[in-house]
Amino acid sequence: MGRKLKWLAITLLGLGSVMLLTSNGFADTATEAVSGDYPWWFWPIVLLVVTFVMGVFAVLGGVGGGVLYVPIISGFFPFHLDFVRGAGLLVALSGALAAGPGLLKANLASLRLAIPLALIASICAIIGAMIGLALPTNIVQIALGATILGICVLMLTAKKSEVPDVPKADNLSTALRIYGVYTEDSTGETINWKIHRTPVGLVLFVGIGIMAGMFGLGAGWANVPVLNLVMGAPLKISVATSKFLLSITDTSAAWVYLNKGCVIPMMVIPSLVGIMLGSFVGVRILKIAKPTFIRWMVIAILLLAGAKALSKGLGF
Repeated sequence: MGRKLKWLAITLLGLGSVMLLTSNGFADTATEAVSGDYPWWFWPIVLLVVTFVMGVFAVLGGVGGGVLYVPIISGFFPFHLDFVRGAGLLVALSGALAAGPGLLKANLASLRLAIPLALIASICAIIGAMIGLALPTNIVQIALGATILGICVLMLTAKKSEVPDVPKADNLSTALRIYGVYTEDSTGETINWKIHRTPVGLVLFVGIGIMAGMFGLGAGWANVPVLNLVMGAPLKISVATSKFLLSITDTSAAWVYLNKGCVIPMMVIPSLVGIMLGSFVGVRILKIAKPTFIRWMVIAILLLAGAKALSKGLGF
């Protein structure tokens, strides 16, 4: 607990320093990014509060912060979509980087499974980011709204399998030696796992990478169903490997947005601090919250944000 408080103090100190820098060096950029006659510090504070709440719901709903951040901030805040997508990638990336080392140490995230997928997804994320920045904003906004509504459908219909039945590993996964062993803590059982339909999974990760870069979304909502239901990896392996994958995929796309000047500290710092603080609170509330109610609430929020993004792109 002491380490967490120390980390939070350092983060908040960094926030204050960057805010001071923002007031001088980034004031012109910030003015172009928002509208209204508010002082420069107004929107960062609002962002901090909103992302704090977002972080709580992300944990309770079992979704990544990035998938909530982009549609909500782009739909209801006066920031340009390019800046929102750049910040959204860093929001998703921060959570993945924080979780990755622990998941690898616990032998849940599989490097053998992640590396081939990460190679394809990261290249496609760069391509997706370049496409997203080249297209007119209203087209990207429409596509984002449609994608978010599709995510809602996926959340409503997708099933999960703790340990899928994989009778035989396919030739590609055998050649790449994608297999592993982990111990299920709840039962003490040692599970030997392997995957199949690897070529299909690789093709699907082409689309996942493009969407992650184009919309600035963390792709955990798509990674897990593909790894678990299509390729046959156990659910825990799928979730952990997906988290590790995000740290590679989102980094690749984030560099494109950084290079184009689409990452503003005035947005990124309060967003990261808000999401992380909210996540700490969400973990505590998770013990007493009703999962079904929270899940439906997150889906409702995504439906509203997706509809808003769609209508904004269509000019309604």
